[in-house]
Amino acid sequence: MVTRKSRRRIGMAFWGVIITGFCVGGLQKANFGTDPFTCFVTGIARLFGTSYSVFYVVVTGIFLGGVFVTQWHYIGGATVINLLLTGPAAGVAHSFLNMLMPHPGVSARLMVMGGALVVMCFSSALYFTADIGVSAYDAWALMAANDYHLTPFRVARVVSDSTCVLIGFLCGVMPGIGTIITALCMGPLTSFFRSRVTEPFLAAVAD
Repeated sequence: MVTRKSRRRIGMAFWGVIITGFCVGGLQKANFGTDPFTCFVTGIARLFGTSYSVFYVVVTGIFLGGVFVTQWHYIGGATVINLLLTGPAAGVAHSFLNMLMPHPGVSARLMVMGGALVVMCFSSALYFTADIGVSAYDAWALMAANDYHLTPFRVARVVSDSTCVLIGFLCGVMPGIGTIITALCMGPLTSFFRSRVTEPFLAAVAD
């Protein structure tokens, strides 16, 4: 029997991934730099002389394999949803914003970037709290915080994002202001939304 809490977890995971995809499309439209993981993959792909799409699969596969071997409980339905729907959701959001604002000025782009970043932290908190799987990259900061107790999640995420940006930069990818802001703010904001919004929201429903 599917309980109310289970249904709420599924809904949180689904909408968390979809909204995250929309926010990625918003960051693409703002055009102030890629997210840290994309910066990392692009840099490594350049280092090995291959395409981003090819190396994205390779890097994601390596990360996913490491998660499966060490803490497989982070792999679940939301992991599959993330793989299948984040890209299409980003494409839909990007196309919509292109119709809404074909040639945005700097101020409009800054507003889109800021809004997308804040909402993406909230949506990430939704599917992290749902705890039915996360993306391979997200899992590593969660493992450091929850399973190995190395540091709080907000710090672990800043470290992982900043490392990705640094490696991308060393491999020839120039990070934008959006990349740097995302690297520094994603962890703390996601932790804020988890403790203040999403965890109380899930706890309010009986098993």
